[in-house]
Amino acid sequence: MFTHSAPLEQFEIIPIISIIALPTFYLAITNSTIFILIILSLFCTLLNIIKPNIKIIPTRWQSLIEEIYLFCKDLVETSIGVQGTKFFPFIFFLFSFLLISNLIGLIPYSFTITSHVFITFGLSLTLFLGINIIAIKKHKLHFFGFFIPNGTPMALIPMFFIIEFASYLARVFSLAIRLFANMVSGHTLLKIIAGFAWTMLSLGGVWTILHIFPLLLVIAVTGLELGIASLQAYVFTILVCLYLNDAIHLAH
Repeated sequence: MFTHSAPLEQFEIIPIISIIALPTFYLAITNSTIFILIILSLFCTLLNIIKPNIKIIPTRWQSLIEEIYLFCKDLVETSIGVQGTKFFPFIFFLFSFLLISNLIGLIPYSFTITSHVFITFGLSLTLFLGINIIAIKKHKLHFFGFFIPNGTPMALIPMFFIIEFASYLARVFSLAIRLFANMVSGHTLLKIIAGFAWTMLSLGGVWTILHIFPLLLVIAVTGLELGIASLQAYVFTILVCLYLNDAIHLAH
């Protein structure tokens, strides 16, 4: 993170192991793939370490997992209701995965998978399709009544249906872009300030003392980024819960 490389270079996807290399098709294991596996491994490892060693007086790791567990449980019950309890394991995993992904990207020389729109878009599109399958399975054709506000005159139904449907499709893009944009902007700002501090330190002389100011700013921005990383994981998860609520109850 503290090199002279370009601020956006930290988001570059680098092929590590080439699997298929054809003129029109290329498949490889990249740094993004490796960090996804690392994040999944961390999540599974934490749970497997804590599960057989649960104590009445919890350890720090146990307390952390329990707090996340209770937080997600309350989130599901508040946003979806009793019918949403069956989705709790998924919501718990989703929030934990996004939280770890965002936080691990703050480690120098690591990689932030949520800083790539194709990953956030792929995640949001998959969730969108899954939620719609749940809605159609539960409500059949009544699901399309979701796009027609109550009391709409017959003549205005086609127009309202198109507007509501377009707004509904926009959920995919808003989920993906919100998470992607926040991760990229914060990490880019951190990289620029850190690079500025490093350049001042390299100049020597009085600049060696003055570089303390951007260095302190780096620490402050890092603290801010910790908050944003947690907040964006929460925002993404609660929006998914609200969309599930809409699918289950057909509530606007």
